[in-house]
Amino acid sequence: MNALRSFLYMFARLLGDANAVKRGRVGRRIGRRVAGKATGRGLGRLFR
Repeated sequence: MNALRSFLYMFARLLGDANAVKRGRVGRRIGRRVAGKATGRGLGRLFR
């Protein structure tokens, strides 16, 4: 079950990347991904 879930999330991310390339918004998507990772790490450290 976990492998299927991981695959689906990866596939969704790839589709989002392809859509961003198609629409010319790659930089915006990368910036949001980096900001989201930083926020997640910060919250993870806060609630240990």
